[in-house]
Amino acid sequence: METPRFSGIASFMRLPVVAPADAVGRVDIGLIGIPFDGATTNRPGARLGPRGVREASTGTRARNAATGVAPYELAACADLGDVPVNPIDVAATAQIIEGFLRPLAEAGLVPLSIGGDHFVTYPVLRALGRHEPLGLIHVDAHSDTDDGQYGGTSLTHGTPFRRAIEAGVLDPRRMVQIGLRGSVDAADELDWAAGQGVRIVPMEAVLARGLPDVLAEARAVVGTGRTYLSFDIDALDPAYAPGTGTPEMGGFTAREALQIVRGLGGLDLVGADVVEVAPPLDPSGITALAGATLAFEILCLLAQAVDARRANRDGAARA
Repeated sequence: METPRFSGIASFMRLPVVAPADAVGRVDIGLIGIPFDGATTNRPGARLGPRGVREASTGTRARNAATGVAPYELAACADLGDVPVNPIDVAATAQIIEGFLRPLAEAGLVPLSIGGDHFVTYPVLRALGRHEPLGLIHVDAHSDTDDGQYGGTSLTHGTPFRRAIEAGVLDPRRMVQIGLRGSVDAADELDWAAGQGVRIVPMEAVLARGLPDVLAEARAVVGTGRTYLSFDIDALDPAYAPGTGTPEMGGFTAREALQIVRGLGGLDLVGADVVEVAPPLDPSGITALAGATLAFEILCLLAQAVDARRANRDGAARA
């Protein structure tokens, strides 16, 4: 707060920018842009998501007024820049993202990735779940467990979680999807995921049960193990987030989205992302603001998880 928030070079949350090679041993949580939308099957624009979220995030402050969490007092946080993606090669970009994240994950750094289309979550999960499959809380309008589209293409923003389950980096029995809605291509579109043990809570069930009950179930599904949180901005109704590639009517309000994230405190989160923010599709900037606000809320959860793991390690060392 030494200079006005509208001045200077925009970084995520106005955090210091640290090169990935310099972050190991110094940074607990790294905010990472993944500016890639080459796997989108509808409207492009999410490649500019990191830039838009950085700009919108300069308005965030140091303490969460609702939860009381001050993330920068709990964990060392920094903007680690953008992954140098290949904008026209999906397979090459998957390797680049995984290669960027793997040494950070091996060093214990917790990534908060800002996409980019939802495909980018797959290589992130490959980096984080290499030694042990992760649990997942997935907030989205779409399941993203397709097998492929358009001539058998297996790497799209509709396939990341199927690929992650197949790769053994994601445990489907510890995976819950919240808020799915909209039209589908076939009656059996969700059968594969359900058959793997994925808990699917469509929007109709959320409305019937209420968010507190759904969140309690989500927490029970992932349990106390290592967990990843993936939040697709199209989980929100287009009235609150019009700038996204595949909008679906009937989504969460902005207030409900905050309630979802705040209801996940205390989980052993080892990484998270906010994806599918497409600023060119929303000149008003509302969607980028929603993405930045959710990113800060998620950052608070990650900082609490980092602090809890540190306390557990210190307690074990003293014992």
